[in-house]
Amino acid sequence: QEQLVESGGGLVQPGGSLRLSCAASGFTLANYAIGWFRQAPGKKREKFSCIRRGDTEHVVEVMKGRFKASRDSAKNTAYLEMNNLEAEDTAVYYCAADPWCGIALEEWDYWGQGTQVTVSS
Repeated sequence: QEQLVESGGGLVQPGGSLRLSCAASGFTLANYAIGWFRQAPGKKREKFSCIRRGDTEHVVEVMKGRFKASRDSAKNTAYLEMNNLEAEDTAVYYCAADPWCGIALEEWDYWGQGTQVTVSS
């Protein structure tokens, strides 16, 4: 079965760190671009990172360098490292795979189930 399975979310205090994992099964993640999205309560799901095929990491500038996305092809897994977390980062985080870093959500072939990240003291 072709799927992405996410893990690593949870509750963290402001200033803390989390690492999300996105494990692929049934297909080779290295053949795809990997996107990271988040959806805050009452808001649309938005993409903030895409690691293109052939690249191994992406430092997310729009997050002021606090987030770094990476992939480990040997493990068929992608990661999102999040540091210095803020309350505004609270959201459900999704990984997705697509050959071309699609613009529209509908372009993405595979989606993880989503993992909740809550930043609160």
